[in-house]
Order: sequence, then structure tokens, then C-alpha cells
Amino acid sequence: MKVSSGELNRSTLARQLLLRREVMGVGDAVRRVVALQAQHAASPYLALWNRLSGFDPADLDAAFTGREVVKSTLMRLTLHAVHAQDYPPFREAVQPSVRAARLGTRFTDSGLTAEDADVLVPELLDFADRPRTTAECEAWLGHRLGAAPQPGAWWGLRQYAPLLHAPTAAPWSFGERPSYVSPPRPPRTVPADPEAAEESLRTLVLRYLEGFGPASAADVAQFSLVQRARVRRALRALELAGRLDRLVGPDGEELFDVQGAPRPQEDTPAPPRLMAMWDSVLLAYADRSRVVPPQYRKLVARMNGDTLATLLVDGHVAGVWRPAGAGGGIEATAFHPLREEVWEALADEARALTAFLADREPEVYRRYGHWWSKLPTAETRLLV
Repeated sequence: MKVSSGELNRSTLARQLLLRREVMGVGDAVRRVVALQAQHAASPYLALWNRLSGFDPADLDAAFTGREVVKSTLMRLTLHAVHAQDYPPFREAVQPSVRAARLGTRFTDSGLTAEDADVLVPELLDFADRPRTTAECEAWLGHRLGAAPQPGAWWGLRQYAPLLHAPTAAPWSFGERPSYVSPPRPPRTVPADPEAAEESLRTLVLRYLEGFGPASAADVAQFSLVQRARVRRALRALELAGRLDRLVGPDGEELFDVQGAPRPQEDTPAPPRLMAMWDSVLLAYADRSRVVPPQYRKLVARMNGDTLATLLVDGHVAGVWRPAGAGGGIEATAFHPLREEVWEALADEARALTAFLADREPEVYRRYGHWWSKLPTAETRLLV
């Protein structure tokens, strides 16, 4: 079965709750969309605001506090918010990548080895039976080693260990200074368990396809930062077990999908959205043209890793937005001309977003505003 580029786009939007806002609880929504990018503390809140009807940010506060939704270093070695049930298999699946990336030269230059880390992690998890600040963790490590830890030691250990970020501060549950706490059910990560990693990778692949499919092996590898060879083995095992459909993409590429998943027609209406920074739909594919036109990719995904807050028009990135300043409102910059009715729909979204931000952080993402002077523009409007 061949799938068009338009059908791929609408499949992503449907599974990511972006064709229409849905009524569901926060925990169910996070499960549905698989994972929310959480490098910036506000982004999971704005992601759910875009996806849920009547979303109350206090519900996500409560989910973080009650650990129904947890925040940790996961796919692509970045911070994600995921449902607590998904955390163990996701972490087990990516642990080989975390080990390779965080216990390398920068870590071993501190005088510690990967084997030392395997010994230290269970002790660190015992110490973090309640929220611990960075200073407390570094002091613990220094006491454990009998000397102040060298640069790189805590940097590697804090991400290699399966630690959760503990809620610390308003307005978005997590402040700039993180605290760490052990998960209620630690993943099978230390010592390394290759069998657990492969079993959990199959779970991660299925969950990814549920939220982002149809997709290629390269797409899964991009989302997870897992070696393609491991991804291909997982896909092959799932296909042999009768869990996946094999499809053909618009350019003849091999795609996979879970059976029975929704694949809307390419002419299905897609309303405009004001997307959060680092929204997963912008980052979940090797071929990002599904949502990000190739000519705009370098505009919204900066060389330093910043992925800007974007305008989504007819399911594709069409520009960027930012807070207008102390006076309130949203400023939008389009990369190509937009119809007047699109601007009106964006203005409706901007009014709702301004009201949503008013009691929390009206100038959210303000520190990223310096990028605007470097962006091309077809038109810039103050939407509120």
C-alpha cells in the first residue's frame, strides 16, 4: 500500500491530537502522544494546550507532583515528559545510547570508569529516595569518592542514572535549578541488560508508531537516537509477530505502521496552531518535510539546538511566533504570504494563548526572541 505525503502529514496530526482538540485527561493525552519535549519547562504545557479542549495547566501540575507523568532524560538524550507506565521501557530501550554518550571521555577524564558508574548508580538511587538538589548530589558523590568530584563526574552520572526531575517551582513545575528523585520502579538499566534493552526497544518502537507512524527505520532511529541496526531488528521482530503493516512512502521508501492505526485522507482539514518550542512533531522524523517544509527547516531548528515556536498552517510550518512584550499579545512572522482567513484563525488562537499564559508567564520564551532579527519574513503581525 502506498501512502502520499499528504496522508503522512494528516496521520501525524491525527495521532498527535492536532486535527482537533480532544477531551481527555492529562495522563491519557500524554500516553496518546507518546512523549512531550521538555527542555523548556513551559513546552509540555503549551503542547497540551494545543491538543486538549479546556486544558487546565493545574492538571499537569498535579500529574507531575503525583508522578503520573514524569520528566527525565530519554530519547535523543533530551528531557521528555512521558506517562509513568512508559518510563521504564523507554529508558531501558535508550540506555545503551545513554551509556555510550555519557560515560565517554568527558566522564572518564574525571578519573572514573563506566564500571565505577555501574556501582555508583544503585547507591545514588538509594540516596535520591526523596528530591535532592544538584548541590546535595555533588556533596554525596564527593563523600562517596572521598574527594570533591572532578568536572564531568556528576555531568555523566546524573544522566546515566535513571533519575527523574522532581517538581521544584512555579509557573511550570520545574525551575532552572533541577532536583532529582528516584523513580518508584527503577528501569532495568544497571548493570547493563542487553535482553531488557531489546525487549523494551520493541515496546518503544510500537509506541512511537502509535503516535507518529507511518514511519521508516530512519525515523524511529532519529526519534530515539538508537542505532539503526537495533531499530531494524526491532521492526523485523514486530513484523514477524504480525504487529506491523509494511507500507510504501511517497518516494518509494519503506514505512511501517501499527495495524489499524488512523490514516486520514490528505484533504482532511487541519486548523492553524501556535506550536510550543521543541514540539515533538518538529523533531520526531529523519525526514521532517512531513511537517517542516525543507526550505524552512534551518530557520526553525537553529544550529545550537533551539527549535522555535512555530505557526502550523494546513499542517505545515509556515512561520514563527513570540510574545509581543510587556504589553501582552502574540507577534507572528509568516515565511510566505497567508490568506486573510488564516490570519484571522491565528488571531483566535493567539487570543486564547494570551489568556492561557496570563496567570503563568505572559512572556514565555522571551529569551529566545533574538532569533527574530535573523529570520526572513513575508509578513509580521501583532495578533492580539
